[in-house]
Amino acid sequence: MSDADDVDADPESDTEIETGGDMDISTANTMRERADESRFKLWVMLSANRLFITAALALGVFAAFVSLGTFVVPEFVSTLQSGDTKSTLFSTMLGAILTGTTLIVTISQLVISQENGPLGDQHERMSNTMDFRDYVSELFDGPTPADPSAFMLKLVDETRRRAKALRDSVSGHDDDDLREEVDEFTDSVTGNADEVGDQLDGTSFGSFGVLFAALNFNYGWKIFQVERLRHDHADSLDDETDLLLSELRTTLSMFGPAREHIKTLYFQWALIDLSQLILYVAVPALVVTAGMLSFFGSGPILGVTFGVQNVLWLVGGAFTVSLLPFLLLVSYIARIATIAKRTLAIGPFILRDSQR
Repeated sequence: MSDADDVDADPESDTEIETGGDMDISTANTMRERADESRFKLWVMLSANRLFITAALALGVFAAFVSLGTFVVPEFVSTLQSGDTKSTLFSTMLGAILTGTTLIVTISQLVISQENGPLGDQHERMSNTMDFRDYVSELFDGPTPADPSAFMLKLVDETRRRAKALRDSVSGHDDDDLREEVDEFTDSVTGNADEVGDQLDGTSFGSFGVLFAALNFNYGWKIFQVERLRHDHADSLDDETDLLLSELRTTLSMFGPAREHIKTLYFQWALIDLSQLILYVAVPALVVTAGMLSFFGSGPILGVTFGVQNVLWLVGGAFTVSLLPFLLLVSYIARIATIAKRTLAIGPFILRDSQR
C-alpha cells in the first residue's frame, strides 16, 4: 500500500451541541475530536507516511545509541572495543533478522491463503459481493460505483440527501421538539457528510485516505439517533416521516459493512506491503550485520570524528540498519492496531468514554 499521500489528522469540525435535556445529538466531525486525543498522536499512529515513521524511529535509535555512548555511559566505548561485545551484539541481531523475516513471510502466506480456495468458495464470495451491491444499488439513482472511494462517497451523499429530505418533511410539524431535534440531527449529518466527502474526493484505494475518511463518519451514533427519534416521537410521526427515518437508517446501516470490507482489504494490502518492504530491507540488514561480524567483530575501531569515537558511529549505524525490519513492523502494526481498536464494534455501539 502506497503511503505517498498522507492525510490530515485534524480537519476543521463542528463542536458538540447540546439540546433539550442531557442528550447530545450532534458530534464532532472528526475521529480525533470525538476521541479527544492528541493531534500529534493520531498523526503518528494513523496519518503519517509509514516509511517516514520508520526513518524517524531509525534516526532516534541511532541518535540515542551515539548519545548514550558519548555522554551518559562513556565507558561503553572501551566495552565496544572488545571483540566479544560486538560479536555478541551482531550475532544476536543476525539470528533475529532471519527469524523475523521468516515470520513475516509466514504472515504473508496466511494473508494470501485467504484468497485461495475451491471453486465453490470463490462462487460464494462472488455471490455475497454481488448481493450486497444489488441491495445497495436500490439506494442509489444509478449503478453502484466500482471504485472504493467513489462507493463510500456515494453512500455518504445518499445519507446527506435523505437527512435533508427528513428535515423538509418535519419543517411545518406542530411538535417543536421533534422539529428542533431533526434540524440539529440533519445539521450534524450534513456537516459530517460534507467533511468526509471532501476527504474522499480525489482519493483512491492504494493510500490510507479512503479508510481514514470512512473512520471519520460515525455512522453508529447516527443510527442510534434515528432509532431514538422514532421511539421518542412515535406518536407525532406521520407515515411519510416514519418512512424517511426508516430509509435513512437503512442507508446508514449499509455504511457499516462497506467500511468493514474496505478495512479488511486495507489490512490485507498493508500486510502484503509490509512483507515486501521487510524482505527488501532484510537483505542489506543481513549484509551489514554479517560484515560487522566478519571485518570488525574481533578488533578495536580507532579514531574520533566530530568529537565522537568512530566505534560508536560504526556500531550505532550498523545496529540501526539491522533494526530496520523490526522498525518497519512497528510502524505498520501501530497503524493497523489503532484502526482495529477503533473499529471493534459494528453498528451503534459506543466503546470509548469520550463518546458516551
